[in-house]
Amino acid sequence: MNWLYLILGGFLEIGFTTCMRFAKGWNDISWFLGLLACLVGSITLVQLASRTIPLGTAYAIWTAFGAAGTVILGMMAFGEPVSVTRLAFIAGIVVCVVGLKLSGA
Repeated sequence: MNWLYLILGGFLEIGFTTCMRFAKGWNDISWFLGLLACLVGSITLVQLASRTIPLGTAYAIWTAFGAAGTVILGMMAFGEPVSVTRLAFIAGIVVCVVGLKLSGA
């Protein structure tokens, strides 16, 4: 169950960064509230996951999931640049996360 919390927290991290893109301070309160909800939900889920998953591993996976997911979403939905280099670095993030998982107790 804790791995599910971690994955869901990663998705909320992507939601947080997406809302951050559209929130313009207090000018658009709906995006700002979405940002806060995703942030609180994401942090809560990673905290729950870290009860049994080593904290360093949980944090690394959570941030990597959010970072890679945000880059991929940006390329797919917001027209951000797609290049072999960017894709290779995203793959590097994934490889490192898998390595952390496999090397853990």
